[in-house]
Amino acid sequence: MTQGVVRSGIVALLTTALPCPAHAADLLQGLRTPSVEGDPVPYSGQAMKITGRASIIDGRTLWFPRYDQKVRLAAIDTCELPQWSYDPRRKGESAIPKPVPCGPLANAWLKRTVGSARATCIVQGSDSDGALLGRCTVNGRDVAVEMLRVGWARATSPAPAQYLAWQNHAMSARYGMWETYVLDMDEWRAKAVDRTLSRRPIADFNLLAEREREISPPFEDARTRPRRTDR
Repeated sequence: MTQGVVRSGIVALLTTALPCPAHAADLLQGLRTPSVEGDPVPYSGQAMKITGRASIIDGRTLWFPRYDQKVRLAAIDTCELPQWSYDPRRKGESAIPKPVPCGPLANAWLKRTVGSARATCIVQGSDSDGALLGRCTVNGRDVAVEMLRVGWARATSPAPAQYLAWQNHAMSARYGMWETYVLDMDEWRAKAVDRTLSRRPIADFNLLAEREREISPPFEDARTRPRRTDR
């Protein structure tokens, strides 16, 4: 009983010392960064840390089974799992370039990078589908930076200057997807009707022929080629 009176007195004293009315929970804000240690915690606008072993859903999404939480890498985008891109280098007399499974390749790269190591994600927001958005590290390395460095991701706006610098490096060197004709991911999501894993490469070849914008350097080369063979 005495402890309860003392605790109430302390909260009342702190509350009256603040310039505006506050609840007891408000007194704890800013004192520490909350972290997920057990049950899943919905994003509430505060910084939140999730640490543990993770499975890979696709090229930019980690799943933490212990917390039943899905975390998507913030400030980058990758090809979707059913998405294809095309190798601009000609193989024989074929009028259609060789298809490249850019979605599965991005997924495989992330899976190999994360492996069985513990991943740490600092949650910064949430996506439209309810997935958390965060900056994730494995063995002290920013996973998004590593994906940008090898060319299997592109930076989205707004993105840290470091992200843009590594993206420019990969584009100049034509690493990963930057070596291919690849449709902008947002445009692909808006136009792709079939998003199953059985999607055939010709479907994305047709989308490339109708593309509205260009995001990879090889498209600049394509402008100088005849219409039937530049895509």
